[in-house]
Amino acid sequence: MSSADPALHRCYRHPDREAGRSCTRCGKPACSDCLVQAQVGSHCLDCAKAARPDVKTRAKLASSRLLTPVTYSIIAINVAVFMWMGSTDSQSFAGTATKLHGDLGLSKTILQGLSRWDSNSAIYPAHQWYRLITSGFIHFGLFHLAMNMLLLFQLGKLLERVLGTVRFSLLYTASLLAGSLGVLLVDGGALTGGASGAVFGLMAGAAVGLHRRGINVFSTGIGMTLVLNLVLTFSIRGISIGGHVGGAIAGAVLGWLMLAPSWKPVPKWATYAAPVAVMLVAVVGAIVVVG
Repeated sequence: MSSADPALHRCYRHPDREAGRSCTRCGKPACSDCLVQAQVGSHCLDCAKAARPDVKTRAKLASSRLLTPVTYSIIAINVAVFMWMGSTDSQSFAGTATKLHGDLGLSKTILQGLSRWDSNSAIYPAHQWYRLITSGFIHFGLFHLAMNMLLLFQLGKLLERVLGTVRFSLLYTASLLAGSLGVLLVDGGALTGGASGAVFGLMAGAAVGLHRRGINVFSTGIGMTLVLNLVLTFSIRGISIGGHVGGAIAGAVLGWLMLAPSWKPVPKWATYAAPVAVMLVAVVGAIVVVG
């Protein structure tokens, strides 16, 4: 008595090949080249293709990994400026104030046209208002830069995803300018620079936003970070009290409006208008203070 051998399964795409397994989705037999690993089992190429999201969905998923372009851009600019200043004068890397710090930094006496870089240099022209912005992108040494950029990275990931790129940019710029106004009001003739005024604005804004949502800010780490940095501001000589406090006040006010919870909504136009208003107040205030 004899019986015929059972028919061997053949790959649905390659009839000349034996199919060792079948697709766990549709059941078609397939060779190892025509199966791809899935979360559960293996899928044939047709099922794997059908399971892929459409172009629109894939683009959305890709962009979800790049939700903080402004944060990364600001960090890149600060690092590029630091490297440029260091390449011009290597003492900048060690935290020593260089001529470029004098050219880009901020102080009341410089804006009034009363300061020299050194005893041999000419007095700076008065009313160099660009310093209100440029001072926020220079740093005194690698540690100064690293601490500011670390906080900016952490806070930017949180806030830019919530606010979006435009409103986050407005919050950052408004905090920077408010910090510059604080420098002119409090720090007098000291040469200042750094992103910390804007970063303090982000910290204060995030803390107020979390509080408005009923979250204990000290359970997130942001509250303690803000308090610790404020203590250091008033404890260590050479730190810009006006810049930090000015940025923090602006950030707190804007955080109250821009990060309002959904059950206490603020008109959307106000979340754009408020930081613009703070910028105008900061610039006008600087002009009045300098005279």
